[in-house]
Amino acid sequence: MSVVSQVILNADDELRYPTVGELKNIETYLSTGERRMQIAQTLSENEKKIVDKASKELWVLRPDYIAPGGNAFGQKQRALCLRDYGWYLRLITYGIIAGDKDPIERIGLVGVREMYNALDVPVPGMADAIRCLKDASLGLLSAEEASEAEPYFDYIIQAMS
Repeated sequence: MSVVSQVILNADDELRYPTVGELKNIETYLSTGERRMQIAQTLSENEKKIVDKASKELWVLRPDYIAPGGNAFGQKQRALCLRDYGWYLRLITYGIIAGDKDPIERIGLVGVREMYNALDVPVPGMADAIRCLKDASLGLLSAEEASEAEPYFDYIIQAMS
C-alpha cells in the first residue's frame, strides 16, 4: 500500500479530510517517485550481481554455513539461500516503490522467525545475509539513492535481529 492509499484510508476511517502533514507526506512521496523507480530498476536489473556478491561476502563472514553440516552446505541448500536473497531483494524493491515499509512487513516478515526456526536456519545468520545484501546493493546506487534505500534493508535486519 502506498503513502497515498494509507492517507486516504486513515482519513476515511476517521471520517475526516487528510491533515496538512499527511498532504505533505503525499507531496514528498510524489516528488521522490522518479528516484524510487530508478532505485527499484537498478536493484532488479542487477539482482544476479547483487546476490552473487552478497553470498560471497556472507560465506567469507560465516564459512561454517557452507561447511559440511552447515545450513548452506551442498548445491541444493546453497541454491535455496540464493533464492531467498533474490526474494528479499524483490521485497525491498516493493517497499521502495511504495515509499513505505508496510509491504515488507505484510508480505515478508510476518512469521519469518517461526519459519526459519522450524527449518533450523539461524535467524541471526539471516540478519547477516541481509546486511551483505544491503552492502552489495547500496554499492550500485548513488549516495542519495542509497540513503533512500538503506532504511528498507535496515527494517528487515532489525526484524531478524
